[in-house]
Amino acid sequence: MRKTAICRLAPNTSVFCSMKTTAFDFTATSLAGARIDLDQYRGCVLLIVNTASKCGYTPQYHGLEALHRQFKDRGLVVLGFPCNQFGAQEPATAQQIGAFCEKNFGVTFPLFDKIAVNGSAADPLFDLLKKQAPGLLGTEAIKWNFTKFLVSRDGSICIRHAPSTAPAELVKDIERLLGT
Repeated sequence: MRKTAICRLAPNTSVFCSMKTTAFDFTATSLAGARIDLDQYRGCVLLIVNTASKCGYTPQYHGLEALHRQFKDRGLVVLGFPCNQFGAQEPATAQQIGAFCEKNFGVTFPLFDKIAVNGSAADPLFDLLKKQAPGLLGTEAIKWNFTKFLVSRDGSICIRHAPSTAPAELVKDIERLLGT
């Protein structure tokens, strides 16, 4: 259920606005163009990553897929969000991204349509992720592709990992969030 608040604009004027406070309050567009309600993952631990196919960190797709396979039956869902904001490292179309990831890395976890993660056009989910799990020295901006966010089963954003953090280094945090 979405939380609703009254926002005061001027005396005797109000509008209703949706308060999105967890990762499960958002929707995203799949590579196939379908709107996906992230609420379907409620009760799961999420690993949300901004990705790119022409990045020095692109081989991390192997590690992300390995985590997905290792922990999916225990409640981990990896969600990949391609982004072209860093060095134009994701110039491909949605169809090309999906084919590339499947062919080269055997990716079976959900991939979504290309988004912006910084700036005025940033995807609202990533605005929340950045706000609730700031980076080094409290900065919110995402610095590069393959920034990773771990989200607990209740949808609260718990941990942010830098692009240089290999997916295998997340195992202890994932196990803790899964309750094992």
